[in-house]
Amino acid sequence: MSDDATPREPQKADAGGATRPAPRHPGYLFLIILSAVTLVADLGTKEWARFRLGPPRPFVERKIEVLKGHFNLIYAENPGGAFGLLQDEHESLRRPFFVLISVAAVAFIVSLYRKTEPWQWTLKWGLPLVLGGALGNLADRIRHGIVVDFIQIHVTKTYTWPTFNVADIAIVVGVALMFIDMFIARKHRTTETSAQATEPRADAPGAPGAPAGVAVEQKPSADEG
Repeated sequence: MSDDATPREPQKADAGGATRPAPRHPGYLFLIILSAVTLVADLGTKEWARFRLGPPRPFVERKIEVLKGHFNLIYAENPGGAFGLLQDEHESLRRPFFVLISVAAVAFIVSLYRKTEPWQWTLKWGLPLVLGGALGNLADRIRHGIVVDFIQIHVTKTYTWPTFNVADIAIVVGVALMFIDMFIARKHRTTETSAQATEPRADAPGAPGAPAGVAVEQKPSADEG
């Protein structure tokens, strides 16, 4: 019986029959921290917008021009989803729909994060950003039945982008990182497949780790015979 009590990493076989350690998957600490930072930033800025830009008060300007004609901070309440989705539907339908979608997204993100591999750094950052943003907007819907938006950008003189918030920014950046991961993953799999194809099989004659008793056939030299 071996005296070594150190747990060994699970092994998996590659295409050539060789065994190698299974990839280590991340814990949930990074997911929790980055999601929490995103959530706090979103809820904090929304509360600031509600206090500073919300209902009119004496001697308080409700609109802040950060970059005149291009970028403003202005209070807005969005009862629907992105781009006003379902904003005209009744609250009894709208709120349960968005809550259900948000819960499903959270469950999907948590399960997918646990399966990420060390080289998937874009996915490791993208998923917590999407999770924190989704939780921020979900908290607004549960508490107020609406989502607070306050960032306004004028794309052109005649078109203004729909008002958004920090949660929306986090979701967009996170989804973009997830798309980037798709291309990196494709390249990674291609490289890994090529590497496995060039590796000698572990049971091949003469290969390191080949089973004992497997002799390598040698051709007689010209001096023999």
